[in-house]
Amino acid sequence: MNWQDFDWLLDASLEEDAARRDVTTRALVAVDRQAAAEIRARAAGVICGLPLARRLAERFGQHLEFEEGARDGDRVAAGAVVARLRGPAASILSTERTMLNFLQRLSGVATLTALFVEKVKGTNSRIYDTRKTTPGWRELEKYAVRCGGGRNHRMHLADQALIKDNHLALLGGGPEAVNVAVSRVRAACPGLIVEVEVENLAELEAALTAAPDVIMLDNMRPEQVREAAALVSKMVGNGKRPVLARNGKRPLLESSGTITLSDVRAYAEAGADRISIGALTHSAPALNLSLDLIA
Repeated sequence: MNWQDFDWLLDASLEEDAARRDVTTRALVAVDRQAAAEIRARAAGVICGLPLARRLAERFGQHLEFEEGARDGDRVAAGAVVARLRGPAASILSTERTMLNFLQRLSGVATLTALFVEKVKGTNSRIYDTRKTTPGWRELEKYAVRCGGGRNHRMHLADQALIKDNHLALLGGGPEAVNVAVSRVRAACPGLIVEVEVENLAELEAALTAAPDVIMLDNMRPEQVREAAALVSKMVGNGKRPVLARNGKRPLLESSGTITLSDVRAYAEAGADRISIGALTHSAPALNLSLDLIA
C-alpha cells in the first residue's frame, strides 16, 4: 500500500472535523504543553490501519510522534496497546477522533473478515469481499479484508468481467442468454477473467458449456450448491466440452447472497470454492478502540 495515496482523504477528514480549529482544545490547552497517549483495544479483534494513522499524525504536525504497538493483521486482546503518541497535547486531542475513526472502521472490517475465515477453516473455500464498499474507501476496506485473511474480488468495473442478472435480462434472460453473454464478453475482453451469475441449475448448465472462469451461484442455499457442485463434476467427468475454463481447470463456483457466520460453513462444505460476503465491508461493526493520555 502506498499510504501517500490517501493524503487527500486524511486532509479531507481532518477538515471535516475542523481539527485545526478545535475551539475547546485552543481554550484549555497551552500551545507548548507536551503529552503522551496510548491507543488501546477495548475488545479483541484484528488491527488494521496503523500505517494510515501514522500518516495522519505526520500530516497534522511534524512534532507529533506515532509509534505502532502492533502490526496490521495482528490479532489483539482486549486491553492491548496498539499505538502510542507523543508530542503537543493539543495535536493529540485534535486528531484523536479522526484517527480513531479510521482505525476502528478498518479494524472492524478486518475483524469480521477473520471471523468468516475461521468458520471455513479446513475446507477448500476462500472468503471474498465485494464492491459494496464505502465510496472513497474501497482500496482501504479491501486492504482491511486482506488483513483479516480474506481475498479481494474485482477492485472495480474494469479489471474483471462479471455478468449479472440485469445484464442477462437485457439479453432476453434464461439459459440461452447465459451462453450468449459469456461468448460476447470473451470476444470483447480477451485476457480478462469472466464470471457469470446464475440462479438455477439450468442456467448453470448453460454457463458450463460457455466455460467461464467463475460461476456465481446467486442466492442458492447450501443444498442447491451441493447439487451444482455435483453437476459440474458430472459434466467434467463425462468429458463434455467446453466445460473447462481457459486455464484448463473447471470453472470455480462462487456462492453469494446474504451468507452469514451461522451458515457460511455449510456453503463451504457443500462445494463452494469461493464465498463472497458483502457484509465484510457494508456491515462490519467498528472495533472498539480508545485513546487515553498517560502523561
